[in-house]
Amino acid sequence: MKLWFWPCCVLAGILTWMTMQGEESHQANKKATFGGGCFWCTEAMLEDVEGVLDVISGYAGGHVKNPTYRAVCEGTTGHAEVVQVTYDPDKITYKRLLELFWQSHDPTTLNRQGADVGTQYRSTIMWHDEDQFKEAQTSIKEAAPLFKDPIVTKLEKLDVFYPAEDYHQDYFKHNPNAGYCVYVIQPKMKKFKEYLGGKLPK
Repeated sequence: MKLWFWPCCVLAGILTWMTMQGEESHQANKKATFGGGCFWCTEAMLEDVEGVLDVISGYAGGHVKNPTYRAVCEGTTGHAEVVQVTYDPDKITYKRLLELFWQSHDPTTLNRQGADVGTQYRSTIMWHDEDQFKEAQTSIKEAAPLFKDPIVTKLEKLDVFYPAEDYHQDYFKHNPNAGYCVYVIQPKMKKFKEYLGGKLPK
């Protein structure tokens, strides 16, 4: 009994240490918030990217509590249509998400994406902390050569994120044959997939 007791204790200790090391090396999930025009489009493009765990469409950057879609569309609340992305930083970095953000919309048109016009459709990066703010600043400089016109994307500190109404969540997946999905989202999705090598990496 004594001959086996010591090696088992050592083994148990080693296994415990290895488990703790694995837990320490795994980073906690993080969040990022982007506005690139209609949130239906941005959500559809980002939610199937490897490392992205969840994408919620919502509103942020305004001055009215608990805004509704109708109020935001009127352009009087100050909110932008945004998506909040929950991601695994061990699988995708914030820098990579920013690179995908530039490919998901036109950041050179002020308060407009195609036929969607108004401050609610502004291109915006709503940073959660100083690290995101600094990375976003750098990313804007790095992305500038990709576009003919200057980038007009705003950098805004995230205050409160309000999830949009339920029917907006996974809108493209639930309504693939709706006119907006066919004529606006599908062409954007095709272009986005081409950028990623022909398919979404998941």
